[in-house]
Amino acid sequence: MIFSDLSLKTFGILVGSVAALCAVQFFLDLRRLLRSINHHPGYGTLFSSTTVFGNIFSTIPWVALGYNHSWRVKHAPFAERGLDIISAVSFWPIPIRNMYIADVQAIKDIVWSRERFPKDLSQYAILNIFGDNIIASDGDEWKRYHKVVARAFSEKNNRLVWETTTQIMIELFDTVWTGKDEVVVDHAVNLTLPVALFVIGAAGEYSPHYRRAPVDVNHIKGFGHHIPWKDDAVIPPGHQLTFKDALFITSHDVFIKFLVPRWAMGFTKRFRRARLAFDELQRYLTEMIQERKRSQLKADNEDLFTSLLAANDDENLLKDEVKLNDSELIGNIYMLMVAGHETTGHSLAFALALLALYPDKQEELYQHIKRVLPDGRIPTYDDMSSLSYSSAVFNEALRMFPPV
Repeated sequence: MIFSDLSLKTFGILVGSVAALCAVQFFLDLRRLLRSINHHPGYGTLFSSTTVFGNIFSTIPWVALGYNHSWRVKHAPFAERGLDIISAVSFWPIPIRNMYIADVQAIKDIVWSRERFPKDLSQYAILNIFGDNIIASDGDEWKRYHKVVARAFSEKNNRLVWETTTQIMIELFDTVWTGKDEVVVDHAVNLTLPVALFVIGAAGEYSPHYRRAPVDVNHIKGFGHHIPWKDDAVIPPGHQLTFKDALFITSHDVFIKFLVPRWAMGFTKRFRRARLAFDELQRYLTEMIQERKRSQLKADNEDLFTSLLAANDDENLLKDEVKLNDSELIGNIYMLMVAGHETTGHSLAFALALLALYPDKQEELYQHIKRVLPDGRIPTYDDMSSLSYSSAVFNEALRMFPPV
C-alpha cells in the first residue's frame, strides 16, 4: 500500500512536472514569436487560419478567424488599423505566426523572392496525391519541374485551347441545348466548371472543324479519351468508371482525398466513390503515359499531355538532370488540370454573373462581338486581338474576383 501510494504520488509529480515544463516552453516560444514580429498589431486566436480547425468554424473571437476570413472581410481590418500588414498569432498546437499583407509592392517582392521567402512545403504535402509536382515543390526541384511544364505551354498550345473550347461549346449547343428556345442554368458553375474541365483535359488527336453543324465528337479527346456532354460513353475493359466520371468525381471530391486518410475512405458511399475515382484516374493516366511512350507520339498537336512527355524526353532541356518518372508526370498533370479548371471555371462564372447584373454592359459586349464577326462565323484564334471588349470583361471580372 505504501509502495502504491508512493508510486501514485511519484507519477503525479512526474505528470505535473512535464505539464509545467511544456507550459513554460509554450509561453517561452510564444514570447519569442511575439518579439520576432515586434508585437505587431493583429489577430490572436487559438487555431491558425492555415489549419483545418481554423477553417471549419465560423468566426469566433480568440478561437478562429473562420472559413474564408480574408475573402469575407477584405480590406476592412487594414483600414481599421491604418496598416498594410497585420499579424495573426495562433496558439495551438504550437505558437504560429502569419502575416496578412495589403501592399502591392511588398506582395510582389515576397512572391518573386523565392530564396528569401521559400514555400512552407509541409502545408503542400497533401497536394502530392499522385506524385510530387510543381505546386508542392520549391528550390531546385521546382526548377526541374518548371523546365518540363513551361515547355508544354506555347503559342500552339494556346491556339489548341481556343480551338478545343470552340468545339466543346458547339457540341454543347448541338447536342444538349439543341431545339431549346430558352436555357436555364440553376448555378453558373454547373456550366462553367464542366466547360473548363473539358478544355483543360483536352489533348490527343484533335481535328478542329469551324462550322455550325453537328460536331464529330470523336475528335474531342480528353487526354486521348472522348469526353461527351451526354453520358453515353462505354466503360472500357479493366475499368469501373468512364474517364469522364473519374475526372469529374476527382475534381469535385478532391478535398475528401486531401482530408480523409486512406484507411477511412470506405466509411461512406461518397468516400468509397471518391477512392474508386482516384484509383481509376491514376490507372487511366498511367495507361496513357505508357501508350504515348510506346507510340513515340511527338508533340505535333501541342496538347499539354503530349508536350509534357516530349519535354521530359528532351535531353537538351534537362541536360544532366533526372527525367520525371511516371509518378511525377501524373502528379503534375493532375495538379495542372485541377488548378486550371477550378480557377477558369469560377472566373467564367463571375464574368457571367457580372454581365447579368449589368445588362447594359452585356448588350455592349454583344454588339462589339457582332461588329467583329458581322457574318456570324465561328471566331478563330486570330480574332482574339480584335475582341478587345471581351478581354476587358474578363480582366474586370478577374480584378474584382481574383481566383487565387
